Amino acid sequence: MEDNSLASTIKEGDGELSDISLRPMDLSDVDDFMVWASDDKVTHFCSYGPYTSREQGIKHIENKVIPHPWFMAICVDNRAIGAISVSANQGNDKCRGEIGYVLGSKYWGKGIATRAVKMASDAIFAEWPHLERLEALVDVENVGSQKVLLKAGFMQEGVLRKYFIHKGKTRDTIMFSLLSTDPRI
Repeated sequence: MEDNSLASTIKEGDGELSDISLRPMDLSDVDDFMVWASDDKVTHFCSYGPYTSREQGIKHIENKVIPHPWFMAICVDNRAIGAISVSANQGNDKCRGEIGYVLGSKYWGKGIATRAVKMASDAIFAEWPHLERLEALVDVENVGSQKVLLKAGFMQEGVLRKYFIHKGKTRDTIMFSLLSTDPRI
């Protein structure tokens, strides 16, 4: 079997090293998925959730995750603690894609999301050579995600006012971008 994972190591505050990897998510990850997908803090800025049943998690993985062209589990020691995906645009917009990610709240503030975004960005530019621009849209109130993107080398481009409806409310969002030609930090 081919190993489709991407791996890195990150130093945690206690001095121990944890293996951070990205690998395709599958149905065997449903219990780990439910840890963050059922957490109000985590799903606050997500388009879904919180999920309330394992069956909802299974349907999400079957219908959204597995068919997705680039959707990975963010893993610590091969255990799924979050997810990251890149969606490609088509036609005249095929030069750009959008990155999105989610991480269990227990792992916030440890540099894991930043490392995962860097790993995914490097991988996607290598795998999809037609892609020249990677975008991330972040709610103006999601300060943690804004910090992740800046630390991962993305540039903040501006606020898109009343850009989308999220859970019934029109929201402002901030556009971030990383170009394939930008230096990596």
